[in-house]
Amino acid sequence: MKNAVIIKSFPNGLTIFLDSELPFSQLLEEIAMKFSESANFFKDASMVVSFEGRELSEQEERQIVNTITANSRLNIVCIMGKDNETNRNFVKALQQFSFHQEVLENAGQFYKGTLKDGQILETENSIIVLGDVYPGACIISSKDIVVLGGLYGQAYAGGNGEEGHFVVALEMSPEKLKIGDFKYKTSEKQSKWSIKPKIQPKIAYVNDARVTLAPITKELLSDLPF
Repeated sequence: MKNAVIIKSFPNGLTIFLDSELPFSQLLEEIAMKFSESANFFKDASMVVSFEGRELSEQEERQIVNTITANSRLNIVCIMGKDNETNRNFVKALQQFSFHQEVLENAGQFYKGTLKDGQILETENSIIVLGDVYPGACIISSKDIVVLGGLYGQAYAGGNGEEGHFVVALEMSPEKLKIGDFKYKTSEKQSKWSIKPKIQPKIAYVNDARVTLAPITKELLSDLPF
């Protein structure tokens, strides 16, 4: 029982090793005890988590997350999956945004997966997409959009009419992009399906009645009125 639950940390995240044979109800008790004991250490940190050592259903993952949050002040923003490339991108993005936690805290929901040609994802909340938005796919949000992958399709943010909304992507090469009433003018010569060897997170926001694209820096985010 002593080693039924082992917690190891990495930048902006935790890997939780779970005993593969312990009955699940007892495992939840062990998780509750571990995180209750470490509550003061984690405080209000926002982190991703991954589970190792045991196959879990989505319902069991939700139960574990609920147990962790009920016994600590930890804010779990996502469960990391088996897609190593997406996971690396996600951790890089968390590190990029770690000085500007409002970006994550204001996000209303997560979507894990890739949006392919013809698919449309629409929400009244801010949203973080853990995957790519392919050409021909569209994501629409009344508030903000964060794509932890490539944005190669269409994105429409700020549909609620309020100012200060934005679109962020690790790879920004949209077919169409609109924030509120303002459209981003893409270059026809720009490749709509190019994967750059180096990740360059960018943010699109409204400045002087036009949509501006810029690399994300600490100074830029500090100056933006979000």
